[in-house]
Amino acid sequence: MRTLKAMITAVAAVAVAGCATMTVSSHIESGINFAEYVTYDWGPPDGLPVGDPRLDNNPFFNDYLQGAIEKSLARKGYDRAVHGGADLLIHYHAAVNQKIDVYGVDHRYGYCYENCEPEYSNYEQGTLVVDVVDAHTNKVVWRGWAQDSMNGIIDHQQRLAQQVDDSVTRMMERLPRGGAVLR
Repeated sequence: MRTLKAMITAVAAVAVAGCATMTVSSHIESGINFAEYVTYDWGPPDGLPVGDPRLDNNPFFNDYLQGAIEKSLARKGYDRAVHGGADLLIHYHAAVNQKIDVYGVDHRYGYCYENCEPEYSNYEQGTLVVDVVDAHTNKVVWRGWAQDSMNGIIDHQQRLAQQVDDSVTRMMERLPRGGAVLR
């Protein structure tokens, strides 16, 4: 019984640690009063490929990502412009790259991992950047970004949806409130 509890605890700890790897941050242009912004629309699409054909040709990814961003914007007090004239333009960039982490190479400085032999891990890293642009000045007034491992996610629609939700939610928490009336 103790072994089973210890194993469940270990699995839960690994699962929680795996969720904690996402890095999220943002930048706000100084001197901007976001309460003056009420409406948004989508800016021109990114001309750069994501870097992974599984996402470049995946309409679900683009639609789901835009939907998640729109829901977050609504929660933050921004309305989608109906007939042009938006205060803000929203633009996103997504990329998937192969990454290699090397552990144990600093052993000459007196520290190392486990057996002091260099080890490595190869993984897919996803990066999502959302730009909020003042439509009148064409200046980026807010940029949010999230990075996380994409291993085992891209080929599974449900896991991809969860990753998009987590990334967008955590990123957009940092966006200041807009001036639209919240419903």
